[in-house]
Amino acid sequence: MAYGEKPQTHVIDTSKASAARMYDWLLGGTENYDVDRDACVELLKIAPSSQQLARSNRDFLRRVVRFLAAEKGITQFLDHGSGLPTQDNVHEVAQRHHKDAKVVYVDDDPMVLAHARTFLDDNDNTKVLGYDMRCTGDIRAATEGFLDWDEPIAALFVSVLHCLPDTDDENDPARLIQTVARQLPAGSYMVICQLVSDDPVVRRDVTDLMAVATNGKWGRVREKHEVRRFFDGLDIENPPGLVDVIDWRPDSAPPPMHLRPTDWVEWGGLARIPG
Repeated sequence: MAYGEKPQTHVIDTSKASAARMYDWLLGGTENYDVDRDACVELLKIAPSSQQLARSNRDFLRRVVRFLAAEKGITQFLDHGSGLPTQDNVHEVAQRHHKDAKVVYVDDDPMVLAHARTFLDDNDNTKVLGYDMRCTGDIRAATEGFLDWDEPIAALFVSVLHCLPDTDDENDPARLIQTVARQLPAGSYMVICQLVSDDPVVRRDVTDLMAVATNGKWGRVREKHEVRRFFDGLDIENPPGLVDVIDWRPDSAPPPMHLRPTDWVEWGGLARIPG
């Protein structure tokens, strides 16, 4: 495995929850602490479907990477906010279809980086970068010579943009997506989804809880029309378009509407860089 140039400068803080470790717990993992589990308990009080959403989101990641590799012929992946390694990571899915597929994982969580170094040690076609996903110039520079930026790349923003706050500069999530889209060669793809809710109380209470639990390392739960704007200028893959991710090319029949969560959903889709 190749590593990023940026050294790990932060120790693992076990006094505050981490979104990556909370996600790990919701998926049934063990790489988390009491503070993460306590935050998840409070989260489930506000949004009881959170564990179900975490699992359906992971299933979506597997399906969309498989689709890109098997049906679109994509052999390069740039995974922003990759989180802790679990089963069927991006490189495992992609390399089943293209054994030489290259995957770059980007995350600035010290625990994610520590586990990724161990988990990916024997895979020369993966690279781990310890950057904030908003450091687009640094990420591009660090992947030169590993990814071929003249050939299509799939940039993944799966369940991470709700961790970023709205700003008036290039760090704004929508601006981030636009910047990455401009960097990617024509024919590349972007996978974008985040947590959304039609319930203003859920949006407010989850956002407030996570902001406190993670010591401000959080953005906000958004609405569908806000996420839809992230796709401006991109060619959305139809079918199925932008949907609850359980409806994105499911392997089996998704649950009927009356059995689905009413608190929040993971919402988004796949889009191609035109040209």
